[in-house]
Amino acid sequence: MSEFKIENIDHVAIMASNPEESIKWYTEVIGLNEIRAQAWGDFPVFMVSGETGVAIFPAAKKTPFSAEKSYLTGIDHFAFRLDNENFLLAKKTFKTSNIPFQFKDHTYFHSMYLKDPDNHTVELTTLLVDPKHFYKL
Repeated sequence: MSEFKIENIDHVAIMASNPEESIKWYTEVIGLNEIRAQAWGDFPVFMVSGETGVAIFPAAKKTPFSAEKSYLTGIDHFAFRLDNENFLLAKKTFKTSNIPFQFKDHTYFHSMYLKDPDNHTVELTTLLVDPKHFYKL
């Protein structure tokens, strides 16, 4: 049993063949709100309801946050949200247990990326700013 606690699913990252069409669809059909974070450039674009949603990446274009197989459409990874205390506890647990992970600073978030037994990418993320400033709640 892990020593840290997950709050919720934060987002699912999808690789879209036509990102602008996907953004329009998630806005008009699903009713999600669009967030374009200046520090990230054009992508990812977060499509959210409250603090949960999808992150849209272009399928045929490498970005600083895209995975190795970013040319494929589909789900790239999914992310669980932790508060800062539990994020640091998870990081310590992984280091102590020799569980491999990759740390990334995403300006507004800190994230760790791990692989599950079937090689799915799992992100654990923590918000570094007040949610009102990022999600415009």
